[in-house]
Amino acid sequence: MDGLLKRHKMIRSELSEHKQLQDLVVERLRAQISAGKLLPGEWLRQERLAAELGTSYTPIREALKQLEAEGLVEHVPYRGARVVQFSADDVEDIYTIRSVLEGLAAASAAGRLTGEQLAELCALHEQMSAHPGDIERVREWNRRFHQIIIEASGRTYLIRTLKAVWMWSPAMLWSQFAHVPGMPDDERAEEDNAEHAEILRALEAHDSEAAERAMRQHIEQAWRALVKHIKG
Repeated sequence: MDGLLKRHKMIRSELSEHKQLQDLVVERLRAQISAGKLLPGEWLRQERLAAELGTSYTPIREALKQLEAEGLVEHVPYRGARVVQFSADDVEDIYTIRSVLEGLAAASAAGRLTGEQLAELCALHEQMSAHPGDIERVREWNRRFHQIIIEASGRTYLIRTLKAVWMWSPAMLWSQFAHVPGMPDDERAEEDNAEHAEILRALEAHDSEAAERAMRQHIEQAWRALVKHIKG
């Protein structure tokens, strides 16, 4: 009996370590895809990834399956897995989904936002306004700004859905188009900050309708800016 229990504990420990390794691989690959370090259409060869990440093929295969389920990777029969490449229609659909769902999230957040959350939003807005040229940090501050509002909505399935959408948007979408500049133009940076300020005013006033309208307009404007670059 003691031998069986010991063996059972060893199996559980091995499974736990394997799951942790798989999660680590998923996290690394997801971050590289979202940041554009793994480019759209790029083939994800298991042998190369295993060598780069210092692991066996098994956690790589399982990680690729998970990323395929998340919509970041696609499997091509007889050829392997590659990073998803979005069409212009796909991008429009993603921004449309964001505008509707994040608008609902903002409306709900207007009545639920805590003082601590509001203070963090204001601090993030100040950082983005003060450092418009620091693209990497601005993207992270912007992501956090939107995530706070989404989380403050308190709507479980809305939060879950938008977390999935934010795996694609916006950094990954911008990285899909090689001719899109890495730095936003000054005009758009100013517009972004002005739109964030409008969202903040509505949230501070606990005005659900104004918060939803401001958020939807903000995301629609971001979509128009991306279209301009895609076509330009």
